[in-house]
Amino acid sequence: MKGVILSLLPDARMVDISHEVAPFDVMEAAFIMLQAVPHFPENSVHLAVIDPGVGSARRGVAVAHGEQMFVGPDNGLFSLVLEGKSPLHLVELPLTAASTTFHGRDIFAPAAARLAGGSQLLDVGNPVDALSPLRWAVPSVDASGIRGWVVHIDRFGNCITNISRTIVDQHCQSRPVKGYVGTAIIAGICHTYISVEKGEPLLLFGSDDYLEAAVCCGSAEVLLDIRHGAPINIVFIDEKPEA
Repeated sequence: MKGVILSLLPDARMVDISHEVAPFDVMEAAFIMLQAVPHFPENSVHLAVIDPGVGSARRGVAVAHGEQMFVGPDNGLFSLVLEGKSPLHLVELPLTAASTTFHGRDIFAPAAARLAGGSQLLDVGNPVDALSPLRWAVPSVDASGIRGWVVHIDRFGNCITNISRTIVDQHCQSRPVKGYVGTAIIAGICHTYISVEKGEPLLLFGSDDYLEAAVCCGSAEVLLDIRHGAPINIVFIDEKPEA
């Protein structure tokens, strides 16, 4: 894919966000894009290929939204970064002379190169009305706590969940909490990775304000036996008044 882009646009400046998305996991890829895209400059072209439906009837698309452009399969990949809004402009990419197993090389990379080189959306495809949605499952909340799950594990073994700081603040109401994740029961939410002793587990909000399970100077994935998709239960503790 990079070779195709450089052949069409020799001066292209390419930045790899991640090659660590679990195979076929569109939701994890969408979550990573949600974290990364806001930090790129205007007029960036984001090429993303998590494409278990390659060769099927699913469309390839190019999207303009928020002064940035996105190219990839129409399988919900861009739903989170669009925040549920309709894109400003959207086109379907033609499938002419494409391999049935590598649309990244044959369709998406050429379209991304053309857009980065100054072409308009209508130069690379035909207008369509809407993208396929991604059903992003939100955490469940009741009077006793919050139940979510691990949506991404980074290269340090930090296990990032779909529980946002906003959800915790809305429902915790300053009560102490206890987290059940993997093999650990973790009391409280810390501010930094070094708020506990080396090798100890902790919960904290990461840089994008999603709750994660971590181990100080270690891997929560390994030490706590946590896997992608694992549940996490945050329990509210109602302190009893002193007698």
